[in-house]
Amino acid sequence: MIRRKRLKNLFMLYSACAVLAAGFTSHAASIQPEVKIVDTKNEKESDQQSTVMQTVSTSLAETAAESVEAQQQKIAEDIERKEQEAKEKAEREAAMRQNQALLAAIIYCEAGNQPYEGQIAVGAVIMNRVKSSAYPNTIEGVIYQSGQFGPAATGWLDQVRNSGSYTQSCMQAAVDALNGVNPIGGCLYFDQGGCGTKIGAHYFH
Repeated sequence: MIRRKRLKNLFMLYSACAVLAAGFTSHAASIQPEVKIVDTKNEKESDQQSTVMQTVSTSLAETAAESVEAQQQKIAEDIERKEQEAKEKAEREAAMRQNQALLAAIIYCEAGNQPYEGQIAVGAVIMNRVKSSAYPNTIEGVIYQSGQFGPAATGWLDQVRNSGSYTQSCMQAAVDALNGVNPIGGCLYFDQGGCGTKIGAHYFH
């Protein structure tokens, strides 16, 4: 009787253990896929984050490269613009010096022995002609126009111009005439006889 009861207890204990074991196995089996799903999701999120970071890094690198390129382009354009401005300024200054020297030379040839006002007046006649539609629109064109100025025709003007043998007074008169100083109004001619505004030995009309 006791032995049978002991066997019954053992059987019940065995059954209970079996049920518990089955329960644990079933529970483990039920949560295992969930663990895998969670792991897969984390991996996907990690991959997505990595992709986003790579995209952001690439975008920032491209933006930085574009910014550097734009700055370099601007610097190059600024340098080119300044060089062009310097070149144009140098050309203007060279042209101005040439005009001053040419005007000083013709003033010297035509009025080197005249008072300073008379020298400016000769320069003013030439500037009036440059502005007039009846004459060439450059100082050189006016001075070398055929039949207008004797020193240009004889070659004396070129000798004075090339040697720079005009006086400082004639150079200053040329500068003043170029800057608009004009004691004879709209006169287009001068000579040593006739009528008009007399300055020194010349009449301006």
